[in-house]
Amino acid sequence: MKERFYLFKRHGIYYVEDVTTGSQHSLKTKDGTEARRLWHAKNEAVRCPTLNVAMAKVYLSALDPKMLERTWQDVMNEFCTRGKQQTQEDRRRVAKRRPQNLLRNLKLVETTADDVMGVLKAGGAMTNAFVRCLHNLALGLGWLPWPILPSKLWPVVETKKKRGITWEEHQRIIVAEKNVERRLYYELLWETGAAQTDAAQICAEQIDWQRRILSYQRQKTGEWAHLQIGRPLEDLLRQLPSTGVLFVKIAKTNNSARSAEFRRRCRLLKLNGISLHSYRYAWAERARACGYPERWAQNALGHSSRAVHQAYAKAGVAICPPLDDYERMAKKVQGTLMPVEEAANRAIPGESSGLLLQATN
Repeated sequence: MKERFYLFKRHGIYYVEDVTTGSQHSLKTKDGTEARRLWHAKNEAVRCPTLNVAMAKVYLSALDPKMLERTWQDVMNEFCTRGKQQTQEDRRRVAKRRPQNLLRNLKLVETTADDVMGVLKAGGAMTNAFVRCLHNLALGLGWLPWPILPSKLWPVVETKKKRGITWEEHQRIIVAEKNVERRLYYELLWETGAAQTDAAQICAEQIDWQRRILSYQRQKTGEWAHLQIGRPLEDLLRQLPSTGVLFVKIAKTNNSARSAEFRRRCRLLKLNGISLHSYRYAWAERARACGYPERWAQNALGHSSRAVHQAYAKAGVAICPPLDDYERMAKKVQGTLMPVEEAANRAIPGESSGLLLQATN
């Protein structure tokens, strides 16, 4: 039987040429014995593909006995045990989605690129990100002997455009919401830009009325956010309980229930393209529009940042001034040449830098 590949040597390196297509590939070796074994394996793979798959499994089982039995469900289970508690819960929820069922029971070593592409086509941007993480984790752990899809061949993720909720939309929701606790909850999201879970879990004990500071810890990242209480936020907080959780009933619900209730309200008002998370986008957009410094906005939203200044004490905490002060000053200086930041600093007595320092002992 005529061989599909033939072996030749060029500049000391062994190559093989496919007589059918004429393509040439380097074997990346100068050792004649090793080159002949690779050349023989290529020809054998063409003659008996089924037998060679079985032989490959034998070699893989010698390296890792469990490699032949692992499925994508095993990778999902491992992936969902990594990260913070909230992250793990989010990953478990994504793992239960319908597109993942196409991949769940497939064995890793038997998965083809067509299988992966089928899952990606059945899902959306979240499925694409989730499956790519699973693929990279399996490669990193050595559970996959080779990449199923090279990084350049993964489909481009097309995410939906996200935006903040507008003032008019927020007012329509507040007016239509008859439940007092939910209405105050939405007001707090507007004033603080907190994530929905973080806002639902805030306690009255986290409010320092003497220094007028509201502090809460992001459940997702563990970062602390410290906001100075302005007049609108003070009026709001005065309407809430003075001890314990500020939103007793809302704190007992989960993310899905809160999102579903907000979505129901938006449908009744015919508001599209927004969610509870849109309040965070809205806060950031308002901050940028009125010239609020980026480093303060990062701290206020509880994002990781390098908000470090030479005047800060090593153990100090950056306290963010209230956003409504900046919005008020932006209106006053509109049409003048005075920078908004300078005007805001003049408007807040005793704050030359716009930040208060709290020593942490």
